Amino acid sequence: MRVSDFVLFLNTLWFVAAFIQFSIAQGNTLKILVPREERGNPIAPTLQASVAFLGGMNLPIGLLSLYLLASRPPFFGGNEAQVALFLFFSACHFSQFAYNLPILKRGGRVGVAYWPVLKGPMLRIFVIDATLFVANLVVAVLPALR
Repeated sequence: MRVSDFVLFLNTLWFVAAFIQFSIAQGNTLKILVPREERGNPIAPTLQASVAFLGGMNLPIGLLSLYLLASRPPFFGGNEAQVALFLFFSACHFSQFAYNLPILKRGGRVGVAYWPVLKGPMLRIFVIDATLFVANLVVAVLPALR
């Protein structure tokens, strides 16, 4: 298995898992984002319904990864297409990683605001997005180094 195939496989797993987490398991996501004492707040159901948009954005990215991995379309054989697509995937992971950085700098959960970046599921999300950002970036720039 090529490194690029392995990274596409990881992208597929990660983005489809994000779809499931945010669009199907919205109640579980609410438990991660909102402290127990605030889940009765009238805004909580709106937040729970809103996270479905995150899943909606992750699903097509995961399906694109799966498509490229499973069918290896002819256009994906060229270096330019691979570079562009892996840069795209890298940017997707980076954006999800980067938006946690200001929350991390604030110290994670502050009272009832934000979420704990350095523990539990959010730590896993933070680390995996950072790792896949780098992995996709490496696969994108490898052809240029040859």
